[in-house]
Amino acid sequence: MIVEVKSPVPSDLEIAQAAKLRPIREIAADVGLTEDDIDFFGKYKAKVHLDVLKRMKDRPNAKYIDVTAITPTPLGEGKTTTTCGLSEALHYLGKTVFTCIRQPSQGPTFGIKGGAAGGGYSQIVPMEDFNLHLTGDIHAVGAANNLLAAAIDARILHEDRRSDERLRQLLCPHDTFAPWMHVRLNKLGIKADKPSDLSPQDLHRFIRLDIDPYSISLNRVVDINDRAVRSVVIGLGTSSDGRPRQTGFDITVASEVMAILMMASSLKDLRERVGRMVIGTDKKKNAVTAEDLGVAGAMTVLLKDALMPNLMQTLSGGPAFVHTGPFANIAPGNSSIIADMIGIKLASGGYLVTESGFGADIGMEKFFDIKCRASGLIPNCVVIVATVRALKMHGGGPKVVAGIPLDRAYMEENLELLKKGLANLEANIGFARKFGIPVVVAVNSFTNDTQKELQMVKEAALASGAFGAEVSEHWAKGEEGAVALAQAVMEACEQPSDFKFLYPLDISIKEKIETIATQIYGADGVDFAPLAQAKLKLYTDLGFDKLPICMAKTHLSLSHNPAWKGVPKGYMLSVRDIRASAGAGFLYPLCGTMRTMPGLPSRPVFMDIDLDLETGKVVGLS
Repeated sequence: MIVEVKSPVPSDLEIAQAAKLRPIREIAADVGLTEDDIDFFGKYKAKVHLDVLKRMKDRPNAKYIDVTAITPTPLGEGKTTTTCGLSEALHYLGKTVFTCIRQPSQGPTFGIKGGAAGGGYSQIVPMEDFNLHLTGDIHAVGAANNLLAAAIDARILHEDRRSDERLRQLLCPHDTFAPWMHVRLNKLGIKADKPSDLSPQDLHRFIRLDIDPYSISLNRVVDINDRAVRSVVIGLGTSSDGRPRQTGFDITVASEVMAILMMASSLKDLRERVGRMVIGTDKKKNAVTAEDLGVAGAMTVLLKDALMPNLMQTLSGGPAFVHTGPFANIAPGNSSIIADMIGIKLASGGYLVTESGFGADIGMEKFFDIKCRASGLIPNCVVIVATVRALKMHGGGPKVVAGIPLDRAYMEENLELLKKGLANLEANIGFARKFGIPVVVAVNSFTNDTQKELQMVKEAALASGAFGAEVSEHWAKGEEGAVALAQAVMEACEQPSDFKFLYPLDISIKEKIETIATQIYGADGVDFAPLAQAKLKLYTDLGFDKLPICMAKTHLSLSHNPAWKGVPKGYMLSVRDIRASAGAGFLYPLCGTMRTMPGLPSRPVFMDIDLDLETGKVVGLS
């Protein structure tokens, strides 16, 4: 460890600030990176160049481990802490290991949850950098998204005000087609060597996108919880201020641009994905893309440095990538493909530990059916994090609310309540086994857990088909507290597996959604609202029916209703809408009420955050 382990355990920030960090050039050198392979951001973090992949393409892959969880309480069950603790323990055992996790949004950091660098003696450091701006990737995503949003409204305005010929002169001042224009020409089936060769009819088709304002699905974004801008009207003022229309803001990490950054495997792939972004349709129901608007190239320029993964370190001094941050309940919820592709080569002969957001029903399913399809990487083991606290909640325990002290039921031994909740653990183990991957359960131990409770969880996990189950005390003890877990994971990685996707891509959109609903969520079927039914037809007509599905639903239940705990049965999954992320490469059905812009609580955690003006250190970050 690069920090002394103490008892009682200090705050996460105190532990992080007491750590004696290794210079990032040393971390890089440990895995074979030279200073020519990285761009420094201070002494303790750096970006890694993408051409490292080409140089290391012949290296064997490391073993690939995905950390997920049971259905969590609103407090979270320590998945990131377990990811870091497992990596630290593997490092302690002398193994080469790389950790790959997401960068947190400033929304939760300043809202109610706090930071997401792990916790206790299992963290990524420097913790302040991790939880705040890092290297500016999220800002780049916001800039690219908002450039596209501005391009949409500018195009509507100028098409309203100018003739076809005047638009041609403005968009093609040198009577030549820009490279992106050839994509649109091919899309329309128009053949012309230069803009002045276009017939009046073809010029009209080519030059006017004729965007239907009511079809626009792209919102502007900001990386702060701000409920007041969920729904806004823009374009008020004079005619030169644009056409008024209703729109809104999402939090930046909910942007399709963030999902594209996560899914891209190269700069070329990034450029193509950005160009495929669908912002809505024209008035004849044809898709309108970022490429059609001529903005995809500029967006890619804003994102080119953000595609390079960020190198940091764990509290064991081991290497970690922190890259991209899509939410799991409304997006894929995984760190980037490019980070895994590079990390799995840098850790050749060892292990790459990554993490999927929320429970196995959400982040892990998307990891397999979306991320693994795109990357071609297949995991050797799934680790499911479980806590006594969450299982008691699923057994019918009192409501758990962030910011309010836990009920006594969670502070005292209650085997009957725990036993009733074990069905949720059993269900999540079953989800992972459907994909043919060995499962290890990590029982994340809290201070008030009793030995009988912990043993009950372990026995239930093994009886439900887990390869292994171990109590882990990484939060309090660091690397030594997760040794048993690491050994179980190493054994699981050597077991035979029979990986398979949950569904093929060539079945209908409706069938894919129904498969996830019945096979993972335990629903009897799916209730498609009229809007969702219309979208099924629209996206099939547009040729999007071969895309995988990214379900947008609550993380607090296996169903679409956050109040239904345990393993809900006898219900129909509600799908009220379906939207397209054609650039990222998936469709996302909206199940129940989903917020893409969170709000601040009555007492946000930003109230505790400040600077110590004597030392310049951050205080109060949790």
